[in-house]
Amino acid sequence: MPDTFTQIYVQIVFAVKGRNSLIAENWEEDLYKYINGIISNKGQKLLAINGMPDHVHILIGMKPTCCLSDLVREVKKSSNSFIKEKCFSQYNFQWQEGFGAFSYSHSALDKVIGYIKNQKEHHKKSSFRDEYLEFLKKYEIEYSDERLFEWVAK
Repeated sequence: MPDTFTQIYVQIVFAVKGRNSLIAENWEEDLYKYINGIISNKGQKLLAINGMPDHVHILIGMKPTCCLSDLVREVKKSSNSFIKEKCFSQYNFQWQEGFGAFSYSHSALDKVIGYIKNQKEHHKKSSFRDEYLEFLKKYEIEYSDERLFEWVAK
């Protein structure tokens, strides 16, 4: 019987509820390792993870049997519990509802991985809102302002 061969690469982006800057530098690496464990346990391959105090970017190699919405729901639910259990944040930490997912070809992986690794440098010049809207425009995704993340004026 023939096997199934695929190359599916997806960048996932999601934010802290209210776009609050709650992910602290002193525990973000622990969070990323924990998220990597969730993704690996679900049979997917983490290629890159990084973010800012108010959002996270994850690049995965995804199997066709994976339901992306279920994976992201599990990552958010479990990592939220992990943050609370470890008492990482003195505030009520929660992820916002929703996420962005953007697909890439194998030839674009190095560029996307570099982009994710350089989040802190990138955001010295561009806000998360501008970055996210740029993704939506680049991928020609129709959206309404009411259905986007909650934006906090900064």
